[in-house]
Amino acid sequence: MSGREHGHDPDLPHHVAVPVPPASSTDELEVVPGFERENLQGWIPELATEADIRAVIEKAFDYRGDVTISRKDGSQITGYLFDRRAGKTLGDSVIRLMLPDTNQRPAISYSEIAGLAFTGRDTAAGKSYEAWVKKYWEKRQKGEKNISIEPESLE
Repeated sequence: MSGREHGHDPDLPHHVAVPVPPASSTDELEVVPGFERENLQGWIPELATEADIRAVIEKAFDYRGDVTISRKDGSQITGYLFDRRAGKTLGDSVIRLMLPDTNQRPAISYSEIAGLAFTGRDTAAGKSYEAWVKKYWEKRQKGEKNISIEPESLE
């Protein structure tokens, strides 16, 4: 560790104090906005081409909720898509799901997928850094003290 991660300038001797800006200027620091998240919850995309399947699986991998996979044999499976391995063909490509209330982690070939639906609640919806900063400043303006930086419960 260089010390830089704790605010120390490595070009200065350790005993030299780095000036801290006055509190009023830190209150006015620019906040970088977060990126806009797609609302995918409830979406049932059409999987007409190989490109469609690959694109939707990438979106499902980034989604923070359960998805329901419809297989070409007519069966369905619902779980959290936590892994995907894209190969050269759909037959060489695999997704893995974590099934609710079990330790099962089934692997499903892209070529077995007939449909995919975003059925679970997106646990990341509305949880952006920008939303957290807004709540923080609202609490601070009300005069609240000891404002926690702990995340809110998902439930």
